[in-house]
Amino acid sequence: MTSTVNRRSFSPSATMKGSLFALAAALLASTSALAQVSDDAVRIGVLTDMNGNLSSLSGKGSVTAAQMAVEDFGGTVLGKKIEVVSADHQNKPDIGSQIANKWFDVDGVDMIVDVPNSSVALAVQGIAKDKGRVFIASAGGTAALTGKACSPTGIHWTWDTYASAASTGRAIVDDGGKSWFFLTADYAFGHAMEADVARIVKEQGGKVAGSVRHPTNISDFSSFLLQAQASGADVIALANGGSDTSNSIKQAQEFGLTKKMKMAALAIFITDVHAIGPQAAQGLLLTTAFYWDRTPESRAWSKRFFDRHGAMPTMSQAGVYSAVLHYLKGIEAAKTDRALPVVAKMKEAPINDMFATGGKIRDDGRMVHDMYLVQVKAPGEVKQPWDYYKVIRTVKGDDAFRPLSESECPLVKK
Repeated sequence: MTSTVNRRSFSPSATMKGSLFALAAALLASTSALAQVSDDAVRIGVLTDMNGNLSSLSGKGSVTAAQMAVEDFGGTVLGKKIEVVSADHQNKPDIGSQIANKWFDVDGVDMIVDVPNSSVALAVQGIAKDKGRVFIASAGGTAALTGKACSPTGIHWTWDTYASAASTGRAIVDDGGKSWFFLTADYAFGHAMEADVARIVKEQGGKVAGSVRHPTNISDFSSFLLQAQASGADVIALANGGSDTSNSIKQAQEFGLTKKMKMAALAIFITDVHAIGPQAAQGLLLTTAFYWDRTPESRAWSKRFFDRHGAMPTMSQAGVYSAVLHYLKGIEAAKTDRALPVVAKMKEAPINDMFATGGKIRDDGRMVHDMYLVQVKAPGEVKQPWDYYKVIRTVKGDDAFRPLSESECPLVKK
């Protein structure tokens, strides 16, 4: 018996057409769900010092750098607009915390970047961790951010106290600076810097002759410098930053101390050297993560930045650009702006841009990249504006930053 095929049964009915449409819609919805952006936008908050002693090394320049990164990325990610907001934390942890909480809870900010002043940075990283948001420190220097205070959503991008200690400290002790006196800013960054450098000095066979702590954003360092002179030390180590570092160097030169003692600027930025001038700053050894005139790529980007900001970028400002750009690439790869998937993608991908070549983000959140030991040129060596540094040596990232084997970060598997 032969069967007859009812061809009509293979023609989709209206009901079947509806089912197929519903299935297609469901598949489309499931696909689009893979690319999720909260609040229909990606918001980046630049939390910085706009008017205080750290404003020249971060401040409005960091906002400019973040905006440039967004523009260079294309202005959108996963089809959604990228917005940059900014605020002044006034170098106060309570104000920085209030802003961070409001940004995360009310304003839909997905990531906070920059944050000079390590006390503020530590507070904000803790808030970001609790709320499941991304925090990337560029200006803040305390190595505690990737130590006991590390976070699964926190990344320390540009520099830290350990890297500065390992590079600058070793170089000066090797050059004969055996006895050190510390002039230290009295907050988390200064304390960490002094501790890290003192350890390096002692390991290299040197000693600490004394130290004094000072409040931030002050103008008169005379009493502190006289204590340093009275200590008989070979080296005055400035474990401070911003205008405090600039004022310390200017007054040390006025007192004639720079002719009698070496001066180690442990957290000096190119804007500080510009403000001081090479006459007073000449001969200083320091460590930096970025120098505008080091490569064709850094030179080209820095000139674009200068056209908008009116000054060459500090390492912190260049770090903000690099960090924001890599963050946006992480969102694109993760197909979401949720913090943990984005950070995971950021850790998978190397960082190759005008800031770093072959950079990598470790399990503790430390972005490891080369650092540069530089010396401030004498006035007669300066050939053009902002031509201040001679690169003495490149310090490989794995040598510059604290090894994972010594990490106190609970995220690191021993």
